[in-house]
Amino acid sequence: MPTYTIKKYHKDDCSIWNSFIDDSKNGTFLFHRDFMEYHSDRFEDFSLLVYNQAKLVAVFPANIKNTEIHSHQGLTYGGLILKKSIGGEKIRNVLSAIMEFLRSHQIGDLYIKSIPVFYHQKPSNELVFFLSEYGAELYRRDLNLAIDYSLPTSIHKSKLKHYEKRKNIGFVVEEVDDFSEFWNEVLIPRLEEKHDTKPVHTLEEIHTLKKNFSESIEQFVIRLDNEILAGITVFKTKEVVKSQYGAVTNKGEKHRALDFLFICLINKYRKEGYKFFDMGTVTESNFGLLKQKEELGCEIYTQDFYKLNLKLSDL
Repeated sequence: MPTYTIKKYHKDDCSIWNSFIDDSKNGTFLFHRDFMEYHSDRFEDFSLLVYNQAKLVAVFPANIKNTEIHSHQGLTYGGLILKKSIGGEKIRNVLSAIMEFLRSHQIGDLYIKSIPVFYHQKPSNELVFFLSEYGAELYRRDLNLAIDYSLPTSIHKSKLKHYEKRKNIGFVVEEVDDFSEFWNEVLIPRLEEKHDTKPVHTLEEIHTLKKNFSESIEQFVIRLDNEILAGITVFKTKEVVKSQYGAVTNKGEKHRALDFLFICLINKYRKEGYKFFDMGTVTESNFGLLKQKEELGCEIYTQDFYKLNLKLSDL
């Protein structure tokens, strides 16, 4: 059996790590160190690099919390990021080596959140199989709503009817580089009013990320009579567009401004050749939100979350 060496990430590994992500079969820009480390003050990094002799074959973006290792809790998805040419048996061996390494550091539990399949550049489902083989518990499953652009448009006729009716009322849709207006006038007030929460990213953080990933992060707003009504923040990977944030003012809600903006962007990215439009997850039986996303043309995928007890798992 090949010998695998596990190394904890160090800042000197930054360029090697990033180059590997760019050429992996299931990595996205969220795994770049410049993205992961914008919130390094909130998470204690425990990311791993896996070598087969001198060749880097996998990386694992992670953080440590007490005696637990998590697929990085500051990221939407995670797990093993893999070399394109790696085979199933090698992935099993990589997982075994990581488990032994974590045991040697007195880690009790490993938590992994999967990468939704539509982010894979090549099918990368092997990890899920081997986690199950080692006795991992599926402790959570979220609904992930996304539009598959290879299928015909399936936006609900009522949404299309309202979209057509509003084409001529004076809506102005524009892309902006400054996120301040949307954050301060729409997103923050809306999240506080509806959910008593705040955006995951502060305004300063999203501006930093935009500076570091100018081609991957975009902000769109919609106005009427020069007044902002809604906005959508977009994260773009090689083949997938994700609506990271979408919010609307009370006035914008009356004008169905957010739906109008969503349909504009759905059409825009279809024309640009993207494969999927990801509208994020739905949890806690929020059927109203589920229906809204389905009526915008989304299909249901799943994102799975696993817990592996390293003391009990059998190698």
